[in-house]
Amino acid sequence: MSIKVTLSEGIATVLLDRADKLNALSGEMYHELADAFRRLNEDDAVRVVLLTGAGRAFCAGGDVGSMGGYDVVSGRKRSKGHQQMILALHHLEKPVIAAVRGPAAGIGASMALACDLIVASETAYLLMAFKNVGIPPDGGAIYFLTQHLGLARAKEIVYSARKLPAAEAKDMGLISKVVPDDQLETTALELAREIAGSATYALTLAKRMFQYMYVPTLEQLLEMEVLAICGARMTEDHVEGVTAFKEKRKPKFKGK
Repeated sequence: MSIKVTLSEGIATVLLDRADKLNALSGEMYHELADAFRRLNEDDAVRVVLLTGAGRAFCAGGDVGSMGGYDVVSGRKRSKGHQQMILALHHLEKPVIAAVRGPAAGIGASMALACDLIVASETAYLLMAFKNVGIPPDGGAIYFLTQHLGLARAKEIVYSARKLPAAEAKDMGLISKVVPDDQLETTALELAREIAGSATYALTLAKRMFQYMYVPTLEQLLEMEVLAICGARMTEDHVEGVTAFKEKRKPKFKGK
């Protein structure tokens, strides 16, 4: 399995354990993560969840090597797997901390933004590079970015597909703390312990209240998202984007 879950002192650590692929998510990992988040939500011994990645990356996004070859029906089914994982993370009633080192790209960035707090190392960055493979953002990225930043800045990040360094993301309010690389685990664990020792049920209620602040709901946005992505996967630009990524060259998009 590419997911490891451990529990100590009320802190459940979920580790993306595919360091050789920068923790890019395979199809199986979406289901493993969704199941893990659901189990943690029901476990009364869990007071806080810490989500992180092995090695030098948090998560490089979906495994591009497995993209392509989908029609609308199979593509929608695949996207539903992504949705169930993000929804299981979003609906975790326990406080969730993301400890981010290196890239949090694509749906990896969406996962980090779905957490309640992000602690990042100085090497960390967020990257919404979906346009480079010819698809709109997935994993609720537009929902989370717009919540945090408003429409104008959210659009700039998605349309530019530029790297957003940890320091800039902190200034924008996306990241809670930025620390030296060698202090990431210690800092994230200290924060997790502080939260785990507090009135976590009160925080659960507060978390639910925060989620009620926004419309449309994440579920509504994700349903629109999956239809858009299914359409995008049928385009020539998506095929070219994936092919160019695999061949390590700049894509030649046609806008169709």
